[in-house]
Amino acid sequence: MGKDALAAQVIRTKSREGFMEFLQELGRDSRINKEEWENRDITSYLESIAMWVEAMEGYYENMNEELPTDINWQFLAALFYVGKIYE
Repeated sequence: MGKDALAAQVIRTKSREGFMEFLQELGRDSRINKEEWENRDITSYLESIAMWVEAMEGYYENMNEELPTDINWQFLAALFYVGKIYE
């Protein structure tokens, strides 16, 4: 699945099951299309997410979309943390 297909899947993700499918596809894409990934190791991947979050207002402005106001930051932090410890 290419970059455009993954971006389209992000937009279509509206449920827990859809999110899980997206994560599976993202992992598959990282294995198959590694050369297309700007951030190929976990450290640079996480750093790029942090930089995007810091500048996300600009992303939403450029996309002519409203910035989400109901983001559950604690859940997102837990989601990334459990990736470290869950077997």
